[in-house]
Amino acid sequence: MVEDMFNKKIAAAIRTEEDFSTAIKSGVDVVFLLHSNIMTIGRSIEEIHAANKKVFIHLDFAEGVGKDKAGIDFISKQNADGILTTRTNIVRLAKDANLITVQRFFLVDSHSLNTSVESIRISKPDIIELMPGIVTKKIREFSQIVHMPIIAGGIIETEDEVREALDAGANLVSTGEKSLWSLNL
Repeated sequence: MVEDMFNKKIAAAIRTEEDFSTAIKSGVDVVFLLHSNIMTIGRSIEEIHAANKKVFIHLDFAEGVGKDKAGIDFISKQNADGILTTRTNIVRLAKDANLITVQRFFLVDSHSLNTSVESIRISKPDIIELMPGIVTKKIREFSQIVHMPIIAGGIIETEDEVREALDAGANLVSTGEKSLWSLNL
């Protein structure tokens, strides 16, 4: 199922209701809910699935949902396809719940690169997301080290930046820039 995520090269990273509506109508196959809450998450997942899209919940920002086994079990019972998180312990719990796991890493210096690689070895996520996504040099470096699908996300605002991330080795680009959601790459 992880491979199915990469048929199209753009994922919609959404934070607002307006973004939600636009993403549902867009050509993306994957939607990242960056802001959700326990009261609306089930309906949101249903609507996204009804539009034939996969949905990932950013668990770190899901209001009212515990960042623990019970919270992950709740997300799984809502039929989410997977989760996004920066937390190693959540990745392990989500894998136990048979959710696809995306672990986000913020690369700001060489130390963050080294600690990210160590976290990957411990948590063994299905996919990693490197942020900001315009760091193509590090995307190329990671793709040679970790040998798993990579999502480039964060601060990607132009078609050229999308292409640069993909050319560097990213499998998917996550962006909140609505004008890029309809790119056919």
